[in-house]
Amino acid sequence: MDVFSRTFLPATAEAGLPMATVTRHMHVMRRCVEPDDGAVLVTRCTRPERPLGREYLLVLTYRRLVVTQESRLLRQMRLHLNTELRHLSNVVWHPDQRLGAVEFAATAIDGVRERFLIKVGHPKHVWHLDALLSHIFKPRTLAAQRTVATEPPRLVSPLGAY
Repeated sequence: MDVFSRTFLPATAEAGLPMATVTRHMHVMRRCVEPDDGAVLVTRCTRPERPLGREYLLVLTYRRLVVTQESRLLRQMRLHLNTELRHLSNVVWHPDQRLGAVEFAATAIDGVRERFLIKVGHPKHVWHLDALLSHIFKPRTLAAQRTVATEPPRLVSPLGAY
């Protein structure tokens, strides 16, 4: 069994996902993620700008972010986002213990700002999710800051962050 399978299934169990949902999404995930890449987070999420919209399944590995969506009627899988983490910029997340949720946002390589709301069952899980995202994204942020500090300053429009 490959690393992805060994880590994906326990992550889905931790998220409380039904096995039928996991099975439907698994074939899409296998096409997107390398077998030697471990799943760090598997969770359902929504888009904050569409509170009554559909749910998505977000899978975060050590190298990729994959987000799928399932059609309501036919339960067909649609790939919403599939990108390497190094191609994401302006990655931020905001834990909100009061709401029991974490809002996650990143700009994809095509310039589209992606925002997801991840709801968790218990307020202490908010901090667990915050720590997990820090574990994956903080080392990259610090490395990027060190690189930028040694390069001459560039003018960047703040509009891309919104």
